[in-house]
Amino acid sequence: MLDKATKLLLVEDDEDDYILTCDYLEQLSSHTFDIEWISDPKQAVQLLSQNLHDICLLDYRLGASDGLAVLKQAVDNGFTGPIIMLTGQSNDELDSAALDAGAVDYLVKNEMSSSRFARSIRYALARRDIEDERIERLKAEAENRSKDRFLAHLSHELRTPLSSILGYTELLMQSEFSEHANNELGVIYRNGKHLLSLLNDVLDLSRIAADKLELSRSDVNLDSLMADVFTLMRVSALDKGLSLRFESLQPLPLVVNIDATRLRQILINIINNAIKFTEQGEIIVRAWTKVIDGTEMLFFSIKDSGMGIAPEKQALIFKPFEQIADVESRSVGGAGLGLAICSELLSRMQGGISLESAIGKGSEFTISLYPGNIQAVERGLLKLDLTPNMQQKTASCKVSGRVLVVDDLRDLRVLVGHMIASAGAKVDYAEHGKQALDKVAKAQQQGEPYDIVYLDIHMPVMGGKETAIELRKAGFTGAIIALTAATMKGIHSELTALGFNDVIGKPVDATLLYLCLQTYLADNSQNSPEVLPPVDSVQSKMRFLLVEDDADAAQITQLLLESLGVQTSIATSYEHCVAILKVDSNFDKVLLDMHLPDGSGLELAAYTKEHYPEISRVIVSGMQPEPLQLEQLNIEHVLLKPINLALLTQLIEGE
Repeated sequence: MLDKATKLLLVEDDEDDYILTCDYLEQLSSHTFDIEWISDPKQAVQLLSQNLHDICLLDYRLGASDGLAVLKQAVDNGFTGPIIMLTGQSNDELDSAALDAGAVDYLVKNEMSSSRFARSIRYALARRDIEDERIERLKAEAENRSKDRFLAHLSHELRTPLSSILGYTELLMQSEFSEHANNELGVIYRNGKHLLSLLNDVLDLSRIAADKLELSRSDVNLDSLMADVFTLMRVSALDKGLSLRFESLQPLPLVVNIDATRLRQILINIINNAIKFTEQGEIIVRAWTKVIDGTEMLFFSIKDSGMGIAPEKQALIFKPFEQIADVESRSVGGAGLGLAICSELLSRMQGGISLESAIGKGSEFTISLYPGNIQAVERGLLKLDLTPNMQQKTASCKVSGRVLVVDDLRDLRVLVGHMIASAGAKVDYAEHGKQALDKVAKAQQQGEPYDIVYLDIHMPVMGGKETAIELRKAGFTGAIIALTAATMKGIHSELTALGFNDVIGKPVDATLLYLCLQTYLADNSQNSPEVLPPVDSVQSKMRFLLVEDDADAAQITQLLLESLGVQTSIATSYEHCVAILKVDSNFDKVLLDMHLPDGSGLELAAYTKEHYPEISRVIVSGMQPEPLQLEQLNIEHVLLKPINLALLTQLIEGE
């Protein structure tokens, strides 16, 4: 197949020069030219303005006209191809003028038979090709930026209502109402999380394509993770009348070092597909470990009794946007992204995925991943304990005394109280600091003071730090023990200075709790701290300004923050935030939604940095902003929607 001819426009008013130029062009074996010849300058400008030619040879003298005027007008009108200026004699001044006007080269006509003419043509066309490639690259980059902006907007728009759905459900699950609707709330919460995972599929594919996807490995209780997956997928299986069975072929490591979110995503995706394409029978999920090339790997197989996949179609399902439904002409929904993402994720987890299937006999997916060094890890068969792993150890001590447990979360109050009661102490409860102060005062009046008060640090109404200060000011001499998830450097000395005797981290370790009971109930005379805080060291409650235009998202975030003891004000726009800060700038943090009706969170961050540098800035977004933007604005924290208690707790305790 011949190469496409190069379209060349020759603007020349001398017919002899036209014939000679055509002869010289025919001698260039590297290119084939489709030559269009015109002599009228106005017509030349019109043709060049259409930008239909690959290259132009333009004579300097066109009768009474000046070729430079044609050159400048053509460039101004949008001609993007290379233009070579031709003239009868050498002139350095003209050479410079032609190049300044936009020509790529300047040739004297008597040189056209030389190799310089050939080099000039080749160079001009090469420059055109490079420019075309540059333009295409810029187009592609612009399209990618447009796609990224669309994904960022889509992510934000979907994550904002999800924040309300998951946030309110989380609050209800922690309230007394949950006793009457615990199962229903669990279904809402789990399916809300699953909806979030579908959104994440789209974003994950974008990150994989840009090579920006990162894994977050941590130690994970394998049995709890499997129980979580089983609980969610069992509902879907029962809805279709299918049996879902999880089993381990051998004792499994109780703790593995993996990205739990990604493994859960992979298992849910494959199991969901198995349920989707199985009309009757069962889905069996098996787990085992096996040493491969000296490394012990974790394996899972998901086997169904469904329709099966033809051998020639099996490779397609691991490609993006390919659906099993399309392959088998079935009407089943899905984006066709799940298995492609699973394959990419498992590759990054040092594992892989394989498939065995036959039409009418079902399918079996087998996945493998590296679980960290599990050689010395304790092992056990899969139990699928559907409740959190809060089995209580038998009390290692026997004590007597009165203990007050103060925590706004009922489950944690009951858990700690049960452990204390099992050691023999009498336990009372309070939900927040003010209630604790009332109970302590009442107990002292009745002559039955508490020996120990266990205080959660972050509570609504009155937090643990403020409560400890007030207790000491009121004359309480018993032990005050902090319950906190904070592990940052200096927390122990800070709490001691506020009147605490000791600190127990969350989740509460039974051994430490019993040791604490034995220590402070054995000798109450030593319970007072060595240094009492002066009155002026009392720390006021943290204050946040939340800038969020979505009313539901703002309200649930405010409720969650205030449940953690943070006084929260709301601004609904850029201007509203500015107005509030002009009247009251005494805030510890300002939480800035990325998309506001009258500006962006980053623009508002720049404003607050300039006018209120003492306020810490936090960006709230559906997608991670560019690191350079965050660095320029000294933004250390980004909260990705949907916002939940865990994210806000980390934000508060990170101070």
